[in-house]
Parts: sequence; structure tokens; C-alpha cells
Amino acid sequence: MESGRLNFACRGFASFFAFVLIFVLPVCAQQQTSPPQNGVPTLPAVESIAQAAKGSAPDAAASPKPAQAESSSNSTSMMSGSNSPPLRLSPGDLLEIGVYDVPELNTKARVGNAGDVYLPLIDYVHVGNLTVEEAQRLIEKRLKDGGFVRNPHVTIFLSESVSQAVTILGEVGRPGLYPIMGERRLYDMISAAGGFTQYAGRKVSIVRQQNPMTPITVDLPRNLADDLKDNIDILPGDTISVPRAPIVYVVGEVGRPAGLLIDNGSLTVLQALALTGGASHTAKMSGTCIIRKGPNGLVETRVPLKKMLEAKAPDITLQADDILFVPLSGAKYAAGKGFDAAVTAAAGLAIVVAHP
Repeated sequence: MESGRLNFACRGFASFFAFVLIFVLPVCAQQQTSPPQNGVPTLPAVESIAQAAKGSAPDAAASPKPAQAESSSNSTSMMSGSNSPPLRLSPGDLLEIGVYDVPELNTKARVGNAGDVYLPLIDYVHVGNLTVEEAQRLIEKRLKDGGFVRNPHVTIFLSESVSQAVTILGEVGRPGLYPIMGERRLYDMISAAGGFTQYAGRKVSIVRQQNPMTPITVDLPRNLADDLKDNIDILPGDTISVPRAPIVYVVGEVGRPAGLLIDNGSLTVLQALALTGGASHTAKMSGTCIIRKGPNGLVETRVPLKKMLEAKAPDITLQADDILFVPLSGAKYAAGKGFDAAVTAAAGLAIVVAHP
């Protein structure tokens, strides 16, 4: 009896499940796929975590990757200088050559004019126009083929490179030829040459080997650490010229007649007068003049010094090699006598560095 009831219940449940599959599910599916009514939008179906991980987000992120990789590759190429030609040995280069585990063969040699270098046991080896790596392999082959060293390992250190050198001229502590290895800037080279002398000007010129007719001119500050904007890159073959600063001469009735060497290239009449102790009590300020070299010789220009001291006349900027002459009051100079005396006095003055 109970077995019959169980069979009847199972058949009833199976009939109900079939009814749901046949009638109810199609209606629900039709409702889900039917367009929204009354303009109310439907939400998109919920994605699983696995579907979201494989969705469109990674595809969108995938497109910038080649550009990013290309940018990174270009940046690396630029930083490594892959486009620059390799450094090749040339006559005058000084090489330090070492053979691993054979200290007797370690030597220092300079490349000759023909591009050859003399080495123990293997005589002359032509290394001109070879890279360091090519020269190492050539010397290793000569040592191995001659039976001098079994499996030699040669290292070459380029101690001095003429083709990679920079010439520094003028008012520096040690003018000369300076090898340049790797990146170097203007301040580095000036420091390597012993820095500026006390007579150095700050208008420095750099002549590039590739364009010698167009020098680069930079105005450096008195203290290089104050401004780094003109600390430009220096290339192999450059010539750096540091000129002597311009000089202005102050003679006559002043406290300390002197030649003022102006490292920043600018000085006015009142500044020059102050740096030389001012006009003496016997000075004839109305007779003060500037003697300047022009295209047709020396030219004398009157200076209203008294009015300038009273701020009734503008100050005057002096030029290189100007002579500021303050005459003696009451002296009766002929027009040419005072002029000649000022020029003669300027020739024997001590040079003083001026920092206006």
C-alpha cells in the first residue's frame, strides 16, 4: 500500500516538473528577451568573475601596450646612444693593455702615427681605426697563434683618447688638451682645467668640430653654482676659449689709480670711481673725461662728473680699454698735454679685479 502511494507521488512530481519545462520557462525567456516597455531600460546581464576577467577591459588595455613598449624601446635606444658611432682607436691614444693571469705582459703603450702599437712577444700590432673590443680580439689571436699564451684574455683600457679630447684655452689654471670619456658638461671641463684665473672673463666661447665657423657663446655667472642653465654639454673635439676680462683704466686725481679688470663685462663711471677710492680734494671734476679708442684713433669725451654725483645726470657705462681721467684742479693743461699724460699713466697701472 505504501509502495503504491510512493509511486503515485513520484509520478505526480514528474508530471509537475514536465509542466514547468514545457509552459513556464518559455514564457519567462520571452519576457527576458522582449524589448523594454514604457521606455524603461533594462540592466545588462550580470557577468561572472571569470567572464569579467576575459572581457573587453583587457582588450582595451592591450592596445596601448605596443605603443608603450615602442616608446620604452626608443627611450632605451636614445639613452644608450645606439645611434652614435663606436669609438675607434687613433694615433696618439694611450692604451693600458693587460693579459689575465700573465702580469709580465701587462703594459702601457701609445698608438703610433701609423696606427701601430708595440707589445711584448708579438711585436707591432695595427690597432688604428679598430674599436677597443676588436683590438682585444686581435691581440688575443696573435698571442694564441704564436703559442705564447693558451686561451688568452686581453683587456684594453683607453687611458687617453686624442679623438675624444677637448681643448681648453685662455684664462684657466691649466690650459691644454683634456680627454673626454662619457658625458661631460662645460663646468666639468673648466674644473678639470683648474678653474678660472683671477683675470678670466665670463663670456666663454665653444667651437664645435662639426661647425667651426659658428662658435657658441655663453655668459657665465661669477659663481658657477648660482646658475646652471649655461652648463651645456661638451662634445669630443670641442675647443673652449676663456678670454681675459676687459680692463678699464682710472687715472688722475683719485684715491688709488688702477686698471679695473671687470669679470662680468659691465662697469659705470661712478662704480669705477668708487672702486678707486673716489676723487681727491684736489680733483677738477668738471674736467673729467673718457678717453676711448675709436676707428680713427683716441677720442676724448667730457663727463659731467659733478652732476652725476648729484644725481642730476645719468651714469655712463664704460667700455673695454676706456681711460677715465680725473685731472688736477688749477693745473693749466694744454689740450693735448692732459690727454697724453692720461694715456701714459694708464700704461703703468696695477691691474685690479673689479666686482661691481
